[in-house]
Amino acid sequence: MKVLKMTVMVAVLTMALAVGPALAQATPPVQTPPAQQPPATPPAQPPAAPAATPQPPKPFPEGAKIALINLQAIASTSVEGKAATARIQELQKKKTAELTDKNKQAQAIQTKLQQGGTVLSEQARSQAEKDLQKLQRELQGMQEDAQQEIGELQQSLQVEFQNRLNPIIEQVATEKSLHLVLSVESVVWGYAGIDITPEVIKRFDAAPKTAPKK
Repeated sequence: MKVLKMTVMVAVLTMALAVGPALAQATPPVQTPPAQQPPATPPAQPPAAPAATPQPPKPFPEGAKIALINLQAIASTSVEGKAATARIQELQKKKTAELTDKNKQAQAIQTKLQQGGTVLSEQARSQAEKDLQKLQRELQGMQEDAQQEIGELQQSLQVEFQNRLNPIIEQVATEKSLHLVLSVESVVWGYAGIDITPEVIKRFDAAPKTAPKK
């Protein structure tokens, strides 16, 4: 039987990014709660609920031609998915720190202009305003560059993730003689036994790793 190769669109690696400058927030004072007298008699504790017994996985139905897969679970729990997410978060953290530092410089000049009053000479005020405008332009450019760089890394990691995952899905589907593999996100209900996600994650994690691209 000829196997039709289908591209799995893995969009679950895309993250909602906030690369704007961090704004300092005042920390409210911590209020100490009034002291309370301990009760004379400790309240009765309800009996502990018995631990839930993990249910064994449902067997894959013999002769089934359709299976389900949870791409979100693969992206969030597989070794490859966790590594990709960590790289995106690391870059985001770096860019946020750079923007925060530049923003602090701009805020310092802004404060100087606001509090300077008549102390600053006309020449000093003019120079400070020019420096502030320059920093603001740099901030805008840094924000755009950060968004582009993070977006490019996301796209690159998504392609790598997809290229490594597709053969694993095809391998499992071929061994089970499946005709179709559907994403659980698009299915209202399905028998738990046809979910091949755990098997795909197991094989995905065991597959040879490729060196990450810089």
